[in-house]
Amino acid sequence: MTKQENPSVTAAHRRPFDERFGAGKKLRDAVSRESLAEFSVGDRDPIAIFDETNKGRLPSLIPIRRQRMSQSPFAFLRGAAALMAVDLARQPSPGINLQACGDCHLMNFGAFLSPEGNALFDINDFDESLPDVDFTADLKRLAASFAVAALAAGDSEKSARRIAKNVALAYSERMAKLARLSPLEAWQSRINLTQEGEGLFDADLAKKLRLAAAQKPADRQEDANFPHIARDAATGAWRIKDNPPLIYHVPEKEDPSIHVDIPAVFTGVVDTLAPEIATLLARYKLADSAFKVVGVGSVGTYCAIGLFVTTDGDPLFLQIKEALPSAMERLHVKPWQGQQGARVVSGQRIMQAATDLFLGWTTDSASGRQFYVRHLKNRRLGSIAELLETKALPQYATLCGRTLARAHARSADAATIWGYMGRNEVFADAIASFAMLYAAQNKKDFAAFVAAEGETASSGQARAARPA
Repeated sequence: MTKQENPSVTAAHRRPFDERFGAGKKLRDAVSRESLAEFSVGDRDPIAIFDETNKGRLPSLIPIRRQRMSQSPFAFLRGAAALMAVDLARQPSPGINLQACGDCHLMNFGAFLSPEGNALFDINDFDESLPDVDFTADLKRLAASFAVAALAAGDSEKSARRIAKNVALAYSERMAKLARLSPLEAWQSRINLTQEGEGLFDADLAKKLRLAAAQKPADRQEDANFPHIARDAATGAWRIKDNPPLIYHVPEKEDPSIHVDIPAVFTGVVDTLAPEIATLLARYKLADSAFKVVGVGSVGTYCAIGLFVTTDGDPLFLQIKEALPSAMERLHVKPWQGQQGARVVSGQRIMQAATDLFLGWTTDSASGRQFYVRHLKNRRLGSIAELLETKALPQYATLCGRTLARAHARSADAATIWGYMGRNEVFADAIASFAMLYAAQNKKDFAAFVAAEGETASSGQARAARPA
């Protein structure tokens, strides 16, 4: 294992509360809160940055990534974490560094069950997570994603700005509460979905959340995104059902340049699991594996699933996801020096309240591709984020803002962040103004991307039409 120390926690974080709060407040002298409202696009080519992020991805899947990002300005924002990192690198920041999510947008939050069976709400994607990143990077991307979503839903600019401001206000208010807790209390705090929902959403929506959290595990067949399994009629072996183009078995004559020894990768991850989890996994045996296309920004990376079963046929799905260098490195922060899968796992363990038992990392020796491994769960609570986004976007913004504050307080000093933000709404207003400016820029970048895709398609059709 290659370790890289998380530099977010320093001796300064062990000073008395008043000193830490005052240190944050003093940072306003160098970088005013009002300056965070500014946005200058600078000289950059969004198409060139997109093409750069395709390096190392599977060529056959890049068209799917292009198609998904071409669907809407919000879909483009989801896939353009690297572009936003380039833009954020040019903006002022106070320098309060922590473990960042990296790709912090509203669809990368969700509900899930903790090992104890509690319905929690948390960040659920850490592919771009990186230490030593200013806290405003995550917050600006999250607020901008709500501004883009609100405008796409037909809201006025005034309403979209108010929703973006909700993110920053909720973040600030929750950070103020966390600042008064001991480090252990702040670390152990969680966002309980039903408890938060009672005071945040209307009675009907809060009831739906309670019912969803109380349901028994759903039949896997009800989740079209979850792999289905069946027994081979001839051998009796358990197999993953193909569901192309999203789930399919890798061809036997796979291109050697992209071949990954999936069984060996799953075997290798055992060395990075806690001993008790390795003992648990030993009760299962890998029965089958298949490729699984995921996400928007992740499309094109090598992602696969493994079906593990007991001798009695009890199934367990694990997923491997290729980990590339974080898009946040474009913020000119210190690059991660170790295994990229370890970076993702480290970020998730730091930021998430109840972490996946099977989180680990491994490398395919032949291709050199680096992976992290996680438990692939039936998305029984996965639709809750979509429900809240469509039915209660302003309240959902508040929920995500609170959640991000909880995650950030695990690696940074809440009192320092609160000292910088202050007790009034100056900070929140600045973040909201930035979000609206960035939403406008994202719309322009999306139009340029779609136009470039159209030109690429037209030239491809023209080449195909030429006589041989």
